[in-house]
Amino acid sequence: MLNPFQKMIESQLEGVQRKMSRAADELRGMQITGSAGGGAVEVTVSGLGEVLEVIIDPDVICEGDCELIQDLVCAGIREALRKASEIKRSKLADALPLAGMGMELPEIL
Repeated sequence: MLNPFQKMIESQLEGVQRKMSRAADELRGMQITGSAGGGAVEVTVSGLGEVLEVIIDPDVICEGDCELIQDLVCAGIREALRKASEIKRSKLADALPLAGMGMELPEIL
């Protein structure tokens, strides 16, 4: 049999689990775009950092500079993932009680 303190902790943990699950669902459904080269490359990722789409301006391809294209794709991915990471951190901070106290959160989703 659980004492009242254990029941309270268990209840709070269930609430955190629900919030985390809801946050993960929201993040999974988000589409966040990063770009590079003034929009020559656009990369779309989910809120969880899954790459969903890469769009390359045909003019960049016509120029034929393979190294430039590679650099732009990498820069676009970094930008999209940076944005996704910021949004994810914010969503998780809302779901986790310790985050509100300024505690740094590990990468958990």
